[in-house]
Amino acid sequence: MNRPIPGTVEVSVRHILSDRTTGVFTRTRTITWRDSLYRVRRPASGKHSVELTCPVCDASLLAEVRTEERTRRTRALLLVLAVLSLVVFVAAFAYAVHEGGRTLPEGQSLPTLFPVSIVSIAATFVAAPVLLFRSRRYNGVTMLDAPKPRRLHGIMPVRGPVPKTATR
Repeated sequence: MNRPIPGTVEVSVRHILSDRTTGVFTRTRTITWRDSLYRVRRPASGKHSVELTCPVCDASLLAEVRTEERTRRTRALLLVLAVLSLVVFVAAFAYAVHEGGRTLPEGQSLPTLFPVSIVSIAATFVAAPVLLFRSRRYNGVTMLDAPKPRRLHGIMPVRGPVPKTATR
């Protein structure tokens, strides 16, 4: 069984082989890639840069690795923001239903907060799932900006058992 080593994080360098979009009205996107797995050491404090190499095209990619504590705090912050977005969504939705369902006398308009609640419903409807997804996927390793030929790469977190990894 391949257990994670304390003080390291497993990432994969994703090389995109092709990216095709077909259709005019109904768009279908097909992406094919090849991953290579690495085990990266976390720094004792702060953050440091690590060079990873794509085995498909031998491109050198720079990644920034953060400490375990900083990664946990960022994950927790993203999760708290997702929960707060969900609470705001529910409250704004309840307010919009309450105010929108009232019958107003002629010549009177809805309160000023009604359009604000509609905007907050739309914003938090998108923000809550995105923040939840980002909090579950964040691993503290980010790719630094690469020149144009290297933009067909990504650094992805690894979940589950890993068959073989290279240590950097």
